[in-house]
Amino acid sequence: MVRVKYTKQGMDLQNRAREIRRMVLRTVNRAKGGHVGASLSEIEILTVLYFHITNINPSNLTDPARDRFILSKGHASEGLYCTLAAAGLINPDLLENYLKNDCPLTIHPTNRVPGIEVNTGALGHGLSIAGGMALASKKSNLFFRVFVLTGDGELQEGSNWEAMMAASFFKLGNLTLIVDNNGLQLAAPVAKTMEIQPLRDKLISFGFDTVEADGNSTAALCDVLDGLDYSGDRPHAVIAKTTKGKGVSFMENVPEWHHRIPTDEEYLRGMNELENRLRSPEIVK
Repeated sequence: MVRVKYTKQGMDLQNRAREIRRMVLRTVNRAKGGHVGASLSEIEILTVLYFHITNINPSNLTDPARDRFILSKGHASEGLYCTLAAAGLINPDLLENYLKNDCPLTIHPTNRVPGIEVNTGALGHGLSIAGGMALASKKSNLFFRVFVLTGDGELQEGSNWEAMMAASFFKLGNLTLIVDNNGLQLAAPVAKTMEIQPLRDKLISFGFDTVEADGNSTAALCDVLDGLDYSGDRPHAVIAKTTKGKGVSFMENVPEWHHRIPTDEEYLRGMNELENRLRSPEIVK
């Protein structure tokens, strides 16, 4: 079966993700700063959230009933900024000034930027904030959903597990935790730094409705996120299996690309790889 998921602008989601991935590489190269590996791994997740799942759009950023998204792994800001630009939430011209003086697009996201709810980057806080937002939704009888994206290495922070206990206790079915499970962190594999497995079993034990998905497949992510019961009593967790540096062969699964900046030659190689990737609908078996 061939399944094509279309965005609000009409482009299929996987091709939209490819375009955003090229925007990320271009933005990092121009600024000579950023976290390219972490940004590239999250692109399909952000694409599905902003172009298919959430009701976040340029006209409702102050609407109390809008959905919320928090990028807890705030060092991967380039992926978020480029997605916001592609979705029309910020002016794409801002990407040209990323990291320059007086540009609101800083190395970690701030709420000076339209569409960004809270400042993030100090790891381990996003899930707690998201849980508070989801609880506020229930107490105010104003239904909205809250999505938060963490890194897998970020789950080594104990505050995440306190937030999970609270989410389960308060029956926050409108809260969805997505884990960018690429297996790498700053300079080494997560398993060699501080093992978090068995992650699925742990999340289930904390009361989360837990599923696993291919985090670099827009079709798989759509199927999972479309199928969640956001009106129920159990918070949700999606373990999104991803590849750090996804889409650029020499960056994939290489820890140093957490923060390394490509040379001009590497940039051109990477852009050529992304340009030459087959543009066709996903095949869903």
